[in-house]
Amino acid sequence: MSDSPGAHDVRETQQLSHMHTDTLSPRTTLQGRYEIIKIIGVGGMGAVYQARDLRFANVFRLCAVKEMFNPTTDPRLQQINAENFAREANILATLNHPGIPKIFDFFSEGRRSYLVLEFIDGQDLEQIINSSPGPLNERQVADWAIQICDVLDYMHNQRPQPIVFRDLKPSNVMINTMNRVMLVDFGIAKVFQVGEKGTMIGTEGYSPPEQYRGISGPIGDIYALGATLHHLLTKSDPRTEPPFTFHERPPRQLNPQVSEAMESVVMKALAYDPKDRFQSAAEMKQALLAVLGRRSRLADSSASDFSTGVLSSEALTEHDVDIVWEFKCEDEVRSSPRLYNGTVYVGAYDYNLYALDVETGELRWKYPTGAGICSTPAIWNGRVYFGSEDQSFYCLHADTGRLVWAHPTRARVRSSPWIALDHVFFGADDGCFYGLNAANGREIWRAQAGGPIRCRASSHEDLIVFSCGDGHIYALDIQNGRTHWRFRTNRQVVSSPLIVDNLVIVGSYDWNIYAIDLASGFNVWRRRTNQAVVASPTLFDAHIYIGSVDGNMYCLDSHNGRVIWKYDTGDQVTSTASVTEEAVYFGCVDHHLYKLDRKTGKMIWRFKTGGAVTSSPLLTQEMVIIGSTDHKVYALPL
Repeated sequence: MSDSPGAHDVRETQQLSHMHTDTLSPRTTLQGRYEIIKIIGVGGMGAVYQARDLRFANVFRLCAVKEMFNPTTDPRLQQINAENFAREANILATLNHPGIPKIFDFFSEGRRSYLVLEFIDGQDLEQIINSSPGPLNERQVADWAIQICDVLDYMHNQRPQPIVFRDLKPSNVMINTMNRVMLVDFGIAKVFQVGEKGTMIGTEGYSPPEQYRGISGPIGDIYALGATLHHLLTKSDPRTEPPFTFHERPPRQLNPQVSEAMESVVMKALAYDPKDRFQSAAEMKQALLAVLGRRSRLADSSASDFSTGVLSSEALTEHDVDIVWEFKCEDEVRSSPRLYNGTVYVGAYDYNLYALDVETGELRWKYPTGAGICSTPAIWNGRVYFGSEDQSFYCLHADTGRLVWAHPTRARVRSSPWIALDHVFFGADDGCFYGLNAANGREIWRAQAGGPIRCRASSHEDLIVFSCGDGHIYALDIQNGRTHWRFRTNRQVVSSPLIVDNLVIVGSYDWNIYAIDLASGFNVWRRRTNQAVVASPTLFDAHIYIGSVDGNMYCLDSHNGRVIWKYDTGDQVTSTASVTEEAVYFGCVDHHLYKLDRKTGKMIWRFKTGGAVTSSPLLTQEMVIIGSTDHKVYALPL
């Protein structure tokens, strides 16, 4: 959940005209455990708060507290409100899916009832489309839709009875900072009984026609998803149009950039008669995957256009790549592996940092933290350094996994550490950039920026450079943390800066790759892509290799940003490339690890995993090692 007023579970309350002002004050404690930090949103029947769980005394664990206040004196309405709130708690308590927020507690105090939920850092789709100058990118919308289908498929296949969401719309779909979908606000979701009729409920414009007659079922969620996709692809809000008139304004009529295949999927989901729609979320997911497949299918392998630097690859068939070993974690692996003294170190969202034998993949030890780990470890002087979302930064003995020291922060740590001059530097979501003594963890200085810091820093002589979610690149004096310069981009920055020949190379969510003069902070060149740049740059032989959410891996001249070649995967590239004299290796959201010829950009092979690959590959003399969101770490022949 984000700190902005648009955070989840607040949408319906913000739309009410009568505002409930009897809210809880900061530092109020509920149940002796949940300390209110601030109000996220408020409405006619309650509020949503950001809170701290005091039971975790040694870490700063955030949660969302959703309050329902019963202002009515009508006993019947009080009972209905209480039942709806209890239904949400009961449904959430039975579900376990990464696209559904976890529920931690449910209790009442006087006339108020409370849900304590997982805190989600991100934006909802209504905020995203409202802040966009035009319709959203089809590829990105399709990726989100596939994730939504996964959540709906999970709900619709619950036993003994399906669970129907009944209010799918942009404001009830959160996109977290890892670009993952979370469905929120289960207040009117219910267990589906065949043939049962009920009260007409939902949101006009998104609700299917049968729901207006009191009939709800899993196919109704398909219609609502179709309406949501229509809104995102056209920026035409269905709440402002006559009900059930989508057939009069197909997506391509409003946005010619939408493909015919995507339009066909949306319009089938929006069929007036439920029998004409997709009959399951799984069926709709397959149609969306086919759309992405058609859009990413490239021309004949022999064709190439060297005048533009764009290469057409061979037909994207899977290649026979042997697996040397694989290791199964309990959750997604987004951290990138690092090697030291025959051991591979990698974090996972199952809260553990793993130490694996590089030759066999066998577990040597694991160290549990209090939350997920996406920070990539650094190794120095026989010690392993990394951050955790439990709001702590750790130093362990590399050989044994024994804790040397831990340093608390005020928010989760997704930044990866940088070690220089016997110190370790990292950022956190509290907006602070920390400089610690690497030997004992003593804080030397900290600098306050204007947003979350999720990059790995880079240093040269007396300057250390990092990027920030406030849209700036900062250069600080490495000795005292004082700002030397800062450079502003137009969106948040999570790409890690790379220092090359007194230039700072970095990507931004504003779709650009920048080269900034290290001494002055002035822009030297920039190269625009077709989407956000989340990946970090890699240098080899005066060339920069960097991926973009537009699906391309770019090879650029480091001196002027000229495109040497680019390779289109058809899906988001957020993994940072690893490069040898012969090849470029990187992961992709399309579930593959790619190997390209470094000089031509032509694909040599790709290896399919069971999930998106946002981890960056580790290259040894004989293997390439990478993590996947399918919960596995893979070692393949180099």
